[in-house]
Amino acid sequence: MGRKLRYLGPSERAEIERLHNGGAPAAVIAGKVGSHVATIYRELQNGYNGTVDEYGRRVYSAEVAQRTFERNIKRRGERARAD
Repeated sequence: MGRKLRYLGPSERAEIERLHNGGAPAAVIAGKVGSHVATIYRELQNGYNGTVDEYGRRVYSAEVAQRTFERNIKRRGERARAD
């Protein structure tokens, strides 16, 4: 049987923010959050706030990622109703 699909919640996004902005690699973040590494990479793209840190890494914002998630869910519902 396959894995059960689930969405990341605000607390998981806050953990990703803390770990990523602290310098942890995606594999470590995935292990701590309980997600696949690919999920973490996608999440980091969704939460990019437009700035980089002193090491040239993109800064992740849990707040930006949550807003992106909510906007995408809302748009998905609008498209489903339009069809």
